[in-house]
Amino acid sequence: MQCPACKADDDKVIDSRPSDDGAVVRRRRECNLCAKRFTTYERLERTARLVVVKRDGTCVPFEIENIMRGIQAACGKRPVPEAAKLHLAQEVDDELHAEFDREVKSDEVGKRVAKKLRALDKIAYVRFASEYHGFRNLEEFAEEIRHLLDEPPEFVDQSPLFDDTSTTP
Repeated sequence: MQCPACKADDDKVIDSRPSDDGAVVRRRRECNLCAKRFTTYERLERTARLVVVKRDGTCVPFEIENIMRGIQAACGKRPVPEAAKLHLAQEVDDELHAEFDREVKSDEVGKRVAKKLRALDKIAYVRFASEYHGFRNLEEFAEEIRHLLDEPPEFVDQSPLFDDTSTTP
């Protein structure tokens, strides 16, 4: 690994630990030449490249950074922790790569991001949905807000009242 301070290729790993539920390895390194310390992150490189098919039929490579940009724009100055945004993007990335081999429609990507944003932050969801659904007027926007207000609140990480796997006699 090249030292960001002196550009030398001679360093040693001081500390290594898993991060992001084991999907990433964080390494603390020290340059053997200038003794500066720096951090690197290792993540699994996916061998199969996923392609997003846009509404107009064009194809672009799938990149998690595009999901992050959409989430960042939707969240704006909302009090949503950066870690929660990254986790949401990573969940969508993992789901899509697990479910699709080569191509995924942009609508599917948007649907998954919208669903997760809805549970995370309702205002961020409405902002995202306005782009994703392409609201044409204020009435469509207001209708989506009415749907949000009418649904019961979701409690994240709440245990279910009944076990779905149990069978009754």
